[in-house]
Amino acid sequence: MEYTVQKLGNLAGISTRTLRYYDEIGILKPARINSSGYRIYGQIEVNRLQQILFYRELGISLDQIKEIVTSPSFNGANALREHREKLLDKRKQLDSLISNVEKSIELTEGRITMSDKEKFEGFKQKLIDDNEEKYGEEIREKYGDDAVNKSNAKVKNMTQEQQEEVTRLSEELTITLAEAFKLGDPSSALAQKAADLHKQWLTFYWSKYSKEAHAGLAQMYVDDERFTAYYDKDQPGTAEFLRDAIHIYTGLKK
Repeated sequence: MEYTVQKLGNLAGISTRTLRYYDEIGILKPARINSSGYRIYGQIEVNRLQQILFYRELGISLDQIKEIVTSPSFNGANALREHREKLLDKRKQLDSLISNVEKSIELTEGRITMSDKEKFEGFKQKLIDDNEEKYGEEIREKYGDDAVNKSNAKVKNMTQEQQEEVTRLSEELTITLAEAFKLGDPSSALAQKAADLHKQWLTFYWSKYSKEAHAGLAQMYVDDERFTAYYDKDQPGTAEFLRDAIHIYTGLKK
């Protein structure tokens, strides 16, 4: 079956403007243009649009989606299996949060008791699952399954006080790093304070600290564009600055 832009938009629940934009950026071209100048989409394009929308639902950027679906090695069946696994993981996260909300309702109504630890279990599990989805493959390859599993267990068993402290450290690190960056010297006292705060923050997640692992993580902030984008979002160059400060702090400056 063939569809015009308007019919395909109605079918998929997206705007015709979105479809035209997908055409412009080369992520979803029509099968042909008819004699009246209308874009016409066939079954191949319908299937690709479904894949695109699956990826969008998972929070993947259009640039990344384009790279995936236009790759010669792209396999639609395998992609659907991956979508299914990721959606199942997402459902587990939602089920955990829903269970937490239901227990909280019962607690408010006086029907059950609930420990402070239980109140935050769903949120901590979501943090673990999100990190696994974003960085799991890289960190498991770099540090090994045992280290990552121990780290996840440590996060899950954090007390409320520990969560508050790790949040405070994260906020102090952000402020200190921004101030140190303005000085431009990764060996300055302020930059070294930022490196120390980063170490303190890490100890809440790592079961065992080592200077080598700390320096390696700092290098990954520069090598992996996702980490770089996070640290450089307000001031480009911050990821490299933090890397240099940590390498000096650990005594492993290259």
